Order: sequence, then structure tokens, then C-alpha cells
Amino acid sequence: MTKTIEDFKKIVDAEEYFQFFELPYDQKLVNVNRLHILKKFAQLISEIDTNYPNLSVEEKLTQYSLALQQAYEVFLESSPQEQKLFKVFNDKPKNVITLTELSSD
Repeated sequence: MTKTIEDFKKIVDAEEYFQFFELPYDQKLVNVNRLHILKKFAQLISEIDTNYPNLSVEEKLTQYSLALQQAYEVFLESSPQEQKLFKVFNDKPKNVITLTELSSD
């Protein structure tokens, strides 16, 4: 069966992306990091689309598959807190003073 961009665009679940690209995945890892994997995947897709606008459908889907694999592998070695993909991980709480901000004046 030939895969198309239209088929790709219909996917909504993380698991469906892995199945579409026939990539193995650990369900537990996906359950814990689902949004982070999808966010990283979306960033990588955007880079592919921006940097390589003239790819054929087959080449584009191959690159997307590699991007999903890369996004997944990031969270095999790292945590969402380390990756800081979402605003919540970058915002400093307003009611917290860190030890490094305290001085011994």
C-alpha cells in the first residue's frame, strides 16, 4: 500500500504515527511522553518542510519517519523537563526565589 500525505494528515494519535511509519515503540514511554514526543515531532516536521520544500512525497514521508524516530529517541535519553518544549517548563514561577538568587549581603 502506498502511503500518501493525505493519509498522514488524517492521523491524530501518537500510536497511529508509529503504525503508519511501521516504527517500533514502547507503549509506556509513549503514555508518559505523548505530548512531548508529538511536539518535538511537529518541530522537526516544520524544519523539514522549511528546509526542503521540494521533496517528493516519498522523500518527505521518509524524512517524517526519521523525524518521528528522532523525537521518540529524545525521550529515551531525556526528560520533558530537560527538553523544555512547552512554555510551562520555561516560565519561572513568580512566587519562588531560587537559591542562586539569594546573596549573602
